[in-house]
Amino acid sequence: MTLTRKNGLLYLAILVGLIVLPSFISVKYYLHLSVLALIWVIVAQGQNLIQGFTGYVSIAQAGFMGIGAYGTALLGLNFGLPVWLTILIAPLITALFALVAGYPSLRVKGHYFAIVTLAFNMVIFIVLLNLTDVTNGEAGLMGIPKPGAGRDGAIDFADRTTYYYLVLIAATGVTALAALIVNSRLGRVLVAIRQNETLVGAAGLAAWKYKLFAFVVSAMFAGFAGALYAHYQSFINPEIFTIAQSMDAVLAVILGGSGTITGPIIGAFAIVFLPEYLRFADSFRLVIYGLILILATIFMPRGIVGLASDALGLLKKRLAR
Repeated sequence: MTLTRKNGLLYLAILVGLIVLPSFISVKYYLHLSVLALIWVIVAQGQNLIQGFTGYVSIAQAGFMGIGAYGTALLGLNFGLPVWLTILIAPLITALFALVAGYPSLRVKGHYFAIVTLAFNMVIFIVLLNLTDVTNGEAGLMGIPKPGAGRDGAIDFADRTTYYYLVLIAATGVTALAALIVNSRLGRVLVAIRQNETLVGAAGLAAWKYKLFAFVVSAMFAGFAGALYAHYQSFINPEIFTIAQSMDAVLAVILGGSGTITGPIIGAFAIVFLPEYLRFADSFRLVIYGLILILATIFMPRGIVGLASDALGLLKKRLAR
């Protein structure tokens, strides 16, 4: 994938749209959902690195979010460290866990790798739930401070709009980093692993090192997102970091467009807003949501980005006649 002028203009248009978005939101709840969607953009960009570009489906992103969220919260609450510092430390803590988990996990491929990461997410959830002396178990941690409050700075991010722009800057930075990686030699090797890992090995490249890099970076993105989530909500408990949330990360990539930079952005907003718009269906909401996801997976294998690209191509052909 190369960064063309057309792609650059598209990213700029999306960024401008997200900057002005709060001006068009009159209901505060939708602003809250937008903040959550931007946090999920960070998670989805990480998921896309390992799933979309490398071809390995990880079902542990919510677990990594949990490590980042609890890491920043415990450092702040127990040791009194500044919020900004704990937010920066959280992805590093997550990276250490991912390094330990990824080295043995990446020895298996395909469905086996997905199952191993799923089990890893379950282990994290069980530890968070049962290590009550540290995590407070099911009751969770409350009173997690927001950045900017008190001694940390003049801007109080307790205001939802202000926090929206903080998360937008973070999501933009992570997206730019992901684009930088996939447009480098490193990214081309990741794509080559997805297409033919055996050939990569035959070319003398240690594929496992590249896979481990993608896995650890994807976990760091999730840990960073978890830290931003913890300070936004001021409360976390293990229920937020289950396998269901990891599946949302997988679906965000599939729905938006696997192996693209724009896809995870669209997919993240879809998985946050779609269930909300289906509330009219009451108890059938999750059934309809699941049905839409199944149909989208079957009939849109390249996601919304692929569908839009095909539609634009068809339109150009008709206009050229």
